Parts: sequence; C-alpha cells; structure tokens
Amino acid sequence: QRVMNQKYAFLEKVGREPSNLIKGLQAVQGVEGYVSDESIVAIADYFGIPVVEVEGVLSFYAQFKRVKPGKYKIAVCDGTACHIKGSTQVEEWLTRELGIKSGETDARGHFSLETVACLGCCSLAPVMSVNGRVYGKLDRKSMIKILKEYENK
Repeated sequence: QRVMNQKYAFLEKVGREPSNLIKGLQAVQGVEGYVSDESIVAIADYFGIPVVEVEGVLSFYAQFKRVKPGKYKIAVCDGTACHIKGSTQVEEWLTRELGIKSGETDARGHFSLETVACLGCCSLAPVMSVNGRVYGKLDRKSMIKILKEYENK
C-alpha cells in the first residue's frame, strides 16, 4: 500500500472501495471547492483505479467543478420569474464586464460565474448572489455598482 499524499489524508474517512469514488470526489470538492488535476491523481491512487476512470466519472456528473472558483462566486438565477424579468441579459452583462462565461473563473481568480436554476427570491427578479449574498431587481447600472464593490475588496 502506497503512502497517501498528506494533503488528501481526509480521504481516509471514505472507504477505499471503488464504489465510494463519488463520495471521495465530493469530499475533495468540499475541501478545495473544485477537483484539481493533483487531486484526481491522489484519488486514483487512493482507490487503486486508473486516472482515466476518475476523469470519466468527473465528466459525467455536472455537480463536480474542474475550475477553481474565484474569491467571489457569482450565481445568476435563471428560474422562471428571473428568466422572464431578464436574467439572460444580466448574465450577458456579467460576461461582458468580467470576460468570463458561466462555469468560468477570471484570470485573476477574483470572480467565478455560474447560472443556477433558482435562488428562491422570485419576488426580487432578476436576481444574482455573490458568495451567497442576494442582490435583486437588477439592472445594468446596479449590477455594475455591485461588481465595483467586490472589485475594490
């Protein structure tokens, strides 16, 4: 049995059976915020399976993120109310301002952007959140003001 990379010692809480691979991936993402190339190698080693098998599971399940999230995680709601009130336009504005699309992180690692099904604030549509803090009734001007606040933090 090989020596475990100490950075991933927390995997010891997950049984080594390959059937626990998803639990292992979830544990890594819970700690790191995403699944890095380094962690894929550690996971493959831990479970005694090929790296390509780990990558296959990662690419199949949408819950796993392969890109390190930014310091500020922006989620744009695309639920029915937000969609009707212009969430696609909010996302377009964010993409233009930040230079990233949904699922990406800017080069500085400052902002990441994702589209979510619903933030549960339908009466405030259109809505986005930054690290869980909700901002509603967005227009281009208010969205830019919010970005500037986080830009200067």
